Amino acid sequence: MDLSTIAGIMAGLGLIVVSIFLSAVEPGVYINLPGLLIVIGGTLAATLVSFPTSELAKVWRVVGYVFRNNEYSIQDDITEIAHAARLRRHGDLARIEDQLERIANPFLKTSIQLVIDNTPPDEIVNILQWRIKRLREQERAEAHVFHTMSVYAPAFGMFGTLVGMVNMLYGMGGPDLLNVGHNMAVALMTTLYGLVLSNLIFKPIAIKIERRTEKRAMIMRMIVEGTILLAGNRSPVFIRETLKSFSAQHDDELRGANSSFTDELQPTAKKTTKRQRDLDEDF
Repeated sequence: MDLSTIAGIMAGLGLIVVSIFLSAVEPGVYINLPGLLIVIGGTLAATLVSFPTSELAKVWRVVGYVFRNNEYSIQDDITEIAHAARLRRHGDLARIEDQLERIANPFLKTSIQLVIDNTPPDEIVNILQWRIKRLREQERAEAHVFHTMSVYAPAFGMFGTLVGMVNMLYGMGGPDLLNVGHNMAVALMTTLYGLVLSNLIFKPIAIKIERRTEKRAMIMRMIVEGTILLAGNRSPVFIRETLKSFSAQHDDELRGANSSFTDELQPTAKKTTKRQRDLDEDF
């Protein structure tokens, strides 16, 4: 399980509950089932109208990834590319075919298969970049569903507020003032429910899906770089070290290094040129 997602939702709900108990005279008034039904039911209904059923089925499957800790080790991919480079240098294509059967990453498997099929490098890059673009568009559409739900939830919260206000104003002329208070509670609570669902559930899930997409695209771009080196018949050590530096620079950038990404690459490129000559002599 992804502890940050669970902890964030639980902390948010806990703060709301604690603030209610510390400030409310009667905390039970914040439990309003008709208002919650209006917000959740309206949001789901509007989402069903907005998107086809086949697309929504994929979205609910993605929600499971948000709550799971999906750590992906790029070291395995780097090892597979370097191993394929070593076998290719020795002309052992049969063992590369056996290696492909064991690779679980379909993008990496396709990349190596294109190389051993002697596909021109330009065509390899075009095919792989198209697959990256397709992945980003597909997962961006999945995140868009939750962005849309984060808009619908406050809207139906306002709808519940209007319903409660109409009922409250209609009942103000009668003798029973208890109904006035009940309708006013429905009017205000639906807005609260809509805001909580939008900003604590739907919008954070959309952002998490987008961040997951960017991480996956980064790994796929690294595989493309490794595939280009593999197609160029570069040495296994050179490929391994180049892809490791790609990963290390990405980590440094995530940690907020003072120097820019371009400045970090410039000295590395000079060292790589010398290392490339040395490794080409060794292999």
